[in-house]
Amino acid sequence: MAQSRSEKKPAADTDNKSFTLVDNQTGESYELPALEGTMGPRVVDIRKLYGQSGLFTYDPGFTSTASCSSSITFIDGEKGMLLHRGYAIADLAENSDFMDVCYLLLYGELPSPEEKQEFEDSITNHTMLHEQLVTFYRGYKRDSHPMAIMVGVVGALSAFYHDSTDIHDPMQRMIAAHRMIAKMPTIGAYAYKYALGQPFMYPRNDLSYSANLLRMMFGVPTEDYVVNETLARAIDKLLILHADHEQNASTSTVRLAGSSGANPFACIAAGIASLWGPAHGGANEAVLNMLNEIGSVERIPEFIKRAQDPNDPFRLMGFGHRVYKNYDPRATVLRKSCHEVLEVLGVNDPRLELAMELERIALEDDYFVDRKLYPNVDFYSGIILSALGFPTNMFTVLFAIGRTVGWIAHWKEMLGDSENKIGRPRQLYTGQTERPFTAVEGRQHSENKISWSWLWRSNRNEPHQP
Repeated sequence: MAQSRSEKKPAADTDNKSFTLVDNQTGESYELPALEGTMGPRVVDIRKLYGQSGLFTYDPGFTSTASCSSSITFIDGEKGMLLHRGYAIADLAENSDFMDVCYLLLYGELPSPEEKQEFEDSITNHTMLHEQLVTFYRGYKRDSHPMAIMVGVVGALSAFYHDSTDIHDPMQRMIAAHRMIAKMPTIGAYAYKYALGQPFMYPRNDLSYSANLLRMMFGVPTEDYVVNETLARAIDKLLILHADHEQNASTSTVRLAGSSGANPFACIAAGIASLWGPAHGGANEAVLNMLNEIGSVERIPEFIKRAQDPNDPFRLMGFGHRVYKNYDPRATVLRKSCHEVLEVLGVNDPRLELAMELERIALEDDYFVDRKLYPNVDFYSGIILSALGFPTNMFTVLFAIGRTVGWIAHWKEMLGDSENKIGRPRQLYTGQTERPFTAVEGRQHSENKISWSWLWRSNRNEPHQP
């Protein structure tokens, strides 16, 4: 069976806006409509394919499948382009702040001064956590990973705000959205403070979103915390650059959970869980670990050689991207911000020298150029966060704080889509065909054998043999 490609002759219709799928075994053909967005490749509409032909499509990882239509974010990986509602990410990072971008993603346009003030006031007035929710932190061990705490606390919000969980009410959706954006920095900062055993710092209404985050993270009740505006601006840019990135794993998770009509706070908790994965939100932490492993500029050739060896498991983290086949536009913004932060702090971080040399190699070495392995946003973000004093296990928390507005924007858009239906991917089944059950005395399973007595003793914390 072969499917016609876009360069082949489409089905004969007046507009030529369809494709013909031909089954080479039977000779049967099926006409499939072609859809076009405002930008990007055309899309083959396969919604009726199974009903017409009994066929599924097979696309592991959904690398060639559009799961929805969206007007929020556009990425052209070949050109290194990232647009939010039509605005280039570099323009937004240089000329707006995170509240502007939040409003843009949620409502489609940049706010007027009056709209922005109203929006900021709403966010500011929702930053505190319910005191009963604060006690929730005590249920965690002090050394718990902050992302584990984020998943639990954000999910628990659904038990506290029953007035904003009717997803069919636009007003309640808006309230839930504002609450989630407002409370995420507080939730993240409290996870950090809890690990240190320090008192929680309440948010302040006279500080900006990013300044509040820094104060709640690093301030203490015994003295005033003076916010450095350059550092607050660096955090603001970081949040902007992580605000949304189209249908990535965590955003798709939020959409899939939301498609069932799930509680909005539970949907965001699902997104956080997905982001926690090292292949997604944990990449900037991996970059820092890699730079620590290399150690000095003199050792770079050794690790470059290892990266080029297909038999060596070592990989240069922070280079290349699943989507971008050109320079990640977010990395350009962060490179400049990285220098600014280190200059203000007076930090002479040898990892920056390492990063600069690795970047030079990536842009000049044929191995990297031919494979288009350019530095991505994670390459610099780890250095910035480390310089600001964030421990590595908090890096993904900062990512989640910035990405929350993107998750909510997609959740909100999905619920307003007339074509929305519960997500239900299909599969290519490769297991046993139907077979009769035959009782066999003493049947032994060759795989996945479990010693239930061992498990029982383990759960009771009794001594046992491995």
